[in-house]
Amino acid sequence: MKTNEPITLSRDCEAIQIPSGEKVMLPVGTQVTVTQSLGGSYTVTTDRGYLVRIANKDADAIGMEATTASQAETLSATEGSADLEKWVWDQLKTCFDPEIPVNIVDLGLVYYCQVTPLPEGDNKVDVKFTLTAPGCGMAGVLQVDMESKIRNLPGVTDVNVEVVFDPPWDQSMMSDAAKLQLGFM
Repeated sequence: MKTNEPITLSRDCEAIQIPSGEKVMLPVGTQVTVTQSLGGSYTVTTDRGYLVRIANKDADAIGMEATTASQAETLSATEGSADLEKWVWDQLKTCFDPEIPVNIVDLGLVYYCQVTPLPEGDNKVDVKFTLTAPGCGMAGVLQVDMESKIRNLPGVTDVNVEVVFDPPWDQSMMSDAAKLQLGFM
Protein backbone atom coordinates (compact mmCIF):
# COMPACT_ATOMS: atom_id res chain seq x y z
CA MET A 1 0.00 0.00 0.00
CA LYS A 2 1.30 3.39 -0.97
CA THR A 3 -0.67 6.58 -0.66
CA ASN A 4 0.03 10.24 -1.22
CA GLU A 5 -2.53 11.16 1.42
CA PRO A 6 -1.08 12.23 4.77
CA ILE A 7 -2.12 10.19 7.78
CA THR A 8 -2.18 11.68 11.27
CA LEU A 9 -0.84 9.42 14.01
CA SER A 10 -3.58 8.58 16.48
CA ARG A 11 -1.09 7.91 19.31
CA ASP A 12 2.60 8.11 20.13
CA CYS A 13 4.41 5.54 18.04
CA GLU A 14 7.90 4.06 18.13
CA ALA A 15 9.66 3.92 14.76
CA ILE A 16 13.08 3.12 13.32
CA GLN A 17 14.81 5.88 11.37
CA ILE A 18 16.08 4.85 7.94
CA PRO A 19 18.91 4.25 7.15
CA SER A 20 20.54 4.84 10.57
CA GLY A 21 18.46 2.24 12.41
CA GLU A 22 17.98 4.57 15.39
CA LYS A 23 14.78 4.28 17.42
CA VAL A 24 12.66 7.42 17.41
CA MET A 25 9.34 8.29 19.02
CA LEU A 26 6.76 9.91 16.76
CA PRO A 27 4.28 11.92 18.82
CA VAL A 28 0.52 11.74 18.42
CA GLY A 29 -0.59 14.17 15.71
CA THR A 30 2.50 13.69 13.52
CA GLN A 31 1.56 13.53 9.86
CA VAL A 32 3.10 10.69 7.84
CA THR A 33 2.76 9.42 4.28
CA VAL A 34 3.07 5.68 3.62
CA THR A 35 5.70 4.99 0.95
CA GLN A 36 5.89 1.21 1.34
CA SER A 37 3.86 -1.45 3.11
CA LEU A 38 5.49 -4.87 2.81
CA GLY A 39 6.20 -7.79 5.11
CA GLY A 40 4.02 -6.45 7.90
CA SER A 41 5.83 -3.14 8.38
CA TYR A 42 5.29 0.36 7.03
CA THR A 43 7.87 2.74 5.62
CA VAL A 44 6.60 6.29 6.00
CA THR A 45 7.84 9.80 5.39
CA THR A 46 7.20 12.16 8.30
CA ASP A 47 6.03 15.74 8.01
CA ARG A 48 9.65 16.74 8.70
CA GLY A 49 10.96 14.70 5.76
CA TYR A 50 12.38 11.77 7.74
CA LEU A 51 12.01 8.24 6.42
CA VAL A 52 11.05 5.80 9.20
CA ARG A 53 9.79 2.26 9.59
CA ILE A 54 6.73 1.54 11.71
CA ALA A 55 6.39 -2.05 12.94
CA ASN A 56 3.32 -4.21 12.40
CA LYS A 57 2.50 -4.02 16.13
CA ASP A 58 2.00 -0.25 15.75
CA ALA A 59 -0.12 -0.38 12.58
CA ASP A 60 -3.13 0.96 14.49
CA ALA A 61 -1.32 4.28 15.03
CA ILE A 62 -1.62 4.92 11.28
CA GLY A 63 -5.13 3.53 10.99
CA MET A 64 -4.11 0.09 9.70
CA GLU A 65 -4.73 -3.38 11.08
CA ALA A 66 -1.81 -5.51 12.17
CA THR A 67 -1.30 -8.47 9.86
CA THR A 68 -1.94 -11.95 11.20
CA ALA A 69 0.28 -15.02 11.35
CA SER A 70 1.37 -16.46 8.04
CA GLN A 71 0.21 -19.86 6.83
CA ALA A 72 3.60 -21.38 7.69
CA GLU A 73 3.25 -20.26 11.30
CA THR A 74 -0.02 -22.17 11.63
CA LEU A 75 1.10 -25.43 10.01
CA SER A 76 1.61 -28.49 12.12
CA ALA A 77 5.13 -29.26 13.29
CA THR A 78 4.56 -32.90 12.27
CA GLU A 79 4.38 -32.05 8.56
CA GLY A 80 8.07 -32.97 8.19
CA SER A 81 11.46 -31.32 8.45
CA ALA A 82 11.82 -31.12 4.65
CA ASP A 83 8.95 -28.66 4.66
CA LEU A 84 10.54 -26.65 7.47
CA GLU A 85 13.34 -25.35 5.26
CA LYS A 86 10.75 -24.23 2.69
CA TRP A 87 8.79 -22.50 5.47
CA VAL A 88 11.96 -20.73 6.62
CA TRP A 89 12.60 -19.47 3.07
CA ASP A 90 8.94 -18.41 2.84
CA GLN A 91 9.32 -16.42 6.07
CA LEU A 92 12.53 -14.80 4.82
CA LYS A 93 10.61 -13.69 1.73
CA THR A 94 8.36 -11.64 4.02
CA CYS A 95 11.34 -9.55 5.18
CA PHE A 96 11.98 -6.35 3.26
CA ASP A 97 14.61 -3.67 3.18
CA PRO A 98 12.53 -0.63 4.16
CA GLU A 99 13.88 1.38 1.22
CA ILE A 100 13.55 -1.27 -1.51
CA PRO A 101 10.22 -2.92 -2.43
CA VAL A 102 11.79 -6.36 -2.97
CA ASN A 103 12.17 -9.09 -0.34
CA ILE A 104 15.64 -9.88 1.00
CA VAL A 105 15.74 -13.32 -0.66
CA ASP A 106 15.09 -11.96 -4.16
CA LEU A 107 17.54 -9.13 -3.49
CA GLY A 108 20.17 -11.82 -2.96
CA LEU A 109 20.91 -10.76 0.61
CA VAL A 110 20.49 -14.23 2.15
CA TYR A 111 23.71 -16.17 1.64
CA TYR A 112 23.04 -19.23 3.81
CA CYS A 113 20.12 -21.00 5.41
CA GLN A 114 20.38 -24.34 7.19
CA VAL A 115 17.92 -26.30 9.32
CA THR A 116 19.58 -28.68 11.77
CA PRO A 117 17.61 -31.23 13.81
CA LEU A 118 18.39 -31.04 17.52
CA PRO A 119 18.77 -34.13 19.76
CA GLU A 120 15.72 -33.09 21.81
CA GLY A 121 13.54 -33.23 18.70
CA ASP A 122 13.14 -29.64 17.52
CA ASN A 123 15.32 -27.73 15.07
CA LYS A 124 17.93 -25.01 14.93
CA VAL A 125 17.94 -22.57 12.01
CA ASP A 126 21.11 -20.75 10.98
CA VAL A 127 20.93 -17.86 8.51
CA LYS A 128 23.67 -15.64 7.13
CA PHE A 129 22.71 -12.47 5.33
CA THR A 130 24.29 -9.29 4.12
CA LEU A 131 23.25 -5.72 3.34
CA THR A 132 23.13 -3.76 0.12
CA ALA A 133 25.59 -1.34 1.73
CA PRO A 134 27.99 -2.27 4.56
CA GLY A 135 27.28 0.91 6.55
CA CYS A 136 23.50 0.47 6.55
CA GLY A 137 22.06 0.94 10.03
CA MET A 138 19.13 -1.38 9.35
CA ALA A 139 21.13 -4.59 9.94
CA GLY A 140 19.80 -5.05 13.48
CA VAL A 141 16.23 -4.31 12.42
CA LEU A 142 16.36 -6.88 9.61
CA GLN A 143 18.08 -9.38 11.90
CA VAL A 144 15.35 -9.11 14.56
CA ASP A 145 12.64 -9.30 11.88
CA MET A 146 14.11 -12.52 10.46
CA GLU A 147 14.70 -14.09 13.87
CA SER A 148 11.18 -13.43 15.11
CA LYS A 149 9.52 -14.72 11.94
CA ILE A 150 11.63 -17.90 11.91
CA ARG A 151 11.21 -18.48 15.65
CA ASN A 152 7.42 -18.50 15.19
CA LEU A 153 7.61 -21.54 12.92
CA PRO A 154 6.52 -24.87 14.43
CA GLY A 155 9.43 -27.08 15.43
CA VAL A 156 11.99 -24.26 15.67
CA THR A 157 13.53 -23.64 19.09
CA ASP A 158 16.88 -22.09 18.21
CA VAL A 159 17.59 -19.37 15.64
CA ASN A 160 20.90 -17.77 14.76
CA VAL A 161 20.85 -14.94 12.22
CA GLU A 162 24.25 -13.47 11.41
CA VAL A 163 25.22 -10.45 9.33
CA VAL A 164 28.19 -11.13 7.03
CA PHE A 165 29.99 -8.95 4.48
CA ASP A 166 31.91 -11.54 2.51
CA PRO A 167 31.31 -11.77 -0.32
CA PRO A 168 30.21 -8.16 -0.75
CA TRP A 169 26.73 -7.82 -2.19
CA ASP A 170 26.22 -6.48 -5.71
CA GLN A 171 23.27 -6.24 -8.10
CA SER A 172 24.24 -9.46 -9.91
CA MET A 173 23.04 -11.37 -6.81
CA MET A 174 19.42 -10.31 -7.35
CA SER A 175 16.91 -12.71 -8.86
CA ASP A 176 15.64 -11.91 -12.36
CA ALA A 177 12.26 -11.07 -10.83
CA ALA A 178 13.90 -8.49 -8.54
CA LYS A 179 15.89 -6.99 -11.41
CA LEU A 180 12.73 -6.74 -13.47
CA GLN A 181 10.75 -5.18 -10.61
CA LEU A 182 13.46 -2.58 -10.00
CA GLY A 183 13.90 -1.78 -13.70
CA PHE A 184 17.34 -3.36 -14.12
CA MET A 185 16.19 -5.61 -17.00
